Amino acid sequence: MTQHPSEPLPLRRLTVTAVRAVTPRMRRVTLGDPSLDGFALAGPDQQVKLFFPRPGRTEPVLPAPGPDGDAMRWYGAYAALPETERPWMRSYTLRAHDPAAGTVDVDFFLHAEGGDAGPATRWAASARPGDVLGMFGPSAAFAVPVDPGAGDWTLLYADACALPALATVVAALPPGRRALAYVQVPDRSEEQPLPTAGDLTVRRLRDGDSPAQAVRADRLPPGRPYAWLAGEASAVRGLRRHLVEERGVDRRSVHFTGYWRRRLTQDDAPTQEDLAEARERLSLG
Repeated sequence: MTQHPSEPLPLRRLTVTAVRAVTPRMRRVTLGDPSLDGFALAGPDQQVKLFFPRPGRTEPVLPAPGPDGDAMRWYGAYAALPETERPWMRSYTLRAHDPAAGTVDVDFFLHAEGGDAGPATRWAASARPGDVLGMFGPSAAFAVPVDPGAGDWTLLYADACALPALATVVAALPPGRRALAYVQVPDRSEEQPLPTAGDLTVRRLRDGDSPAQAVRADRLPPGRPYAWLAGEASAVRGLRRHLVEERGVDRRSVHFTGYWRRRLTQDDAPTQEDLAEARERLSLG
């Protein structure tokens, strides 16, 4: 995480202004703050770090940014907070931005209920206007530019968690751009419209389906694809491996993100596969 020292850290405390259900398990939370005045999104799939308060607190405890704008120093201060106070940090994509209202939308897929739910799901499931969370970003420190118009056509994959990010990528397709999207959600109730000016074909997958097998069995359009893949880490790795090793797609043309890991959270130590993925993403950047 790096930041030019002359720039202030993109750290904000945002207040919930509205909450609504998009699907039975997708909750849209609208967040606002005067610090969003002049805010702008640089493109699709703009990721941020969200900070959720610990139990018993109405807002997250976050260290104040230093005057030098040093992101690593700030993160060190955050990591040094006692575990009982240190907010949970999770990565999310901004679904939308309303400059006139001074708000941003974040969509939360509710993974589970009760004691099995993670901190983000618990927070989103009970979020009400007036609740507060922290947001770091968007920032060039961890942004990877997404260009859905690169190559001859676009291949997309997203599971339910990555559907909000997919919607921003699809909305950015150039007019008439040929695109093929594999969308994996639990059932029909979780499907969402994907407005676009592109020429989009959607293939529906259900939980338990292998995205790599689905693509392997499909007849893909001719030409060089630009691929954007996001979802559960092992599914994304398998699909990327198929595209690069079996289809001969240039690995530099595959944008991939493991949004979550089965049986693991962002609080758990990275696996060897996670570390290998991170090294590869850095090498391609």
